[in-house]
Amino acid sequence: MKIAILKERRDGETRVAATPESVKKLIAAGHDIQIEKGAGDNASMPDSLYEAVGAKTGTLAATLKGADVVYAVRTPDAETLAKLPKGCLLVGQLEPHGDKAQAKAFADAGINALAMEFTPRITRAQAMDALSSQSNLAGYRAVIEASQIYHRAFPMMMTAAGTIAAAKAFVMGAGVAGLQAIATARRLGAVVTATDVRPAAKEQVASLGAKFVAVEDEEFKAAETAGGYAKEMSKEYQAKQAELVASHIAKQDVVITTALIPGRPAPRLITKAMVEAMRPGSVIVDIAAPMGGNCELTKADEIVEHNGVSIAGYSNLPGRLAADASSLYARNLVNLTPLLVGEDGALAPHWDDEIIVGMTLTRDGKVVHETLK
Repeated sequence: MKIAILKERRDGETRVAATPESVKKLIAAGHDIQIEKGAGDNASMPDSLYEAVGAKTGTLAATLKGADVVYAVRTPDAETLAKLPKGCLLVGQLEPHGDKAQAKAFADAGINALAMEFTPRITRAQAMDALSSQSNLAGYRAVIEASQIYHRAFPMMMTAAGTIAAAKAFVMGAGVAGLQAIATARRLGAVVTATDVRPAAKEQVASLGAKFVAVEDEEFKAAETAGGYAKEMSKEYQAKQAELVASHIAKQDVVITTALIPGRPAPRLITKAMVEAMRPGSVIVDIAAPMGGNCELTKADEIVEHNGVSIAGYSNLPGRLAADASSLYARNLVNLTPLLVGEDGALAPHWDDEIIVGMTLTRDGKVVHETLK
């Protein structure tokens, strides 16, 4: 089948849906790869690298002509969407929860769409799970960004002139991003604590050498969905947890917030009053900024200064590691591709496979995903 790779047009998006490595694998599997010129430039992957492994590069029109499948990092803009061949399969991080009207636009355009965010959390789909691959890098980058903003060193240092105390880092949310943030902060020498509403997270946090902080009541013991996501907690639990967090956060130098609930605005974990209780020079990096933020003062794509505390709301942390983020995402797509073809190598999505069922937003001109109907 012919696979088209688009150049991302969203402001600040540096990633690309294919790398020379992934293209080589797709071509070896018998697919024809067409890449829009300049698609990989922001990820340090010029057209020449793609051409060297057998891909064709060209204009948007040439790239889309006769395309069976279109791989993208983010939802194409309206102008590009209008040029997609009717009946093609669009695969990308399509933000279905953030813009439900977009699914109807796909259906109206006759585009079959698969959202990488909806990859089921099952063992067989782990190698296709873009949320995990990108969140892992986001957690790492959040700590690196914090270290840039923080005006002190992370590790304890003993010198002839005196001792520098280690930074205290607090990670809120111990999913994929949070666990990587914990590991990174520990590698940089910080004293790390972490919290999460899921009981399973306690052991994971401890395994990375961090201390777990949470209200561990009966509600806490049942606070995880069958899919491994955090449940939304009751108002009573949130109040108790907020009280514990407020006293803990006042002693921290760096806070990384990662809490997200699929399909809902990010839960509010840090209030203005909590920020004001922190020491001047402290830093908050809010990974949940694109969904409204875990901190009351977060503004997407800004660093807000309040009472000497910096609150960073980067909305695309994986994009700040464009080459690696693109590489992992491209591998996710390569691993998904066998479920999109028949025995003859032509486009034939396995519509009854539980992975494809879970990812499908639109099919044959209709919105089919249960959460979007």
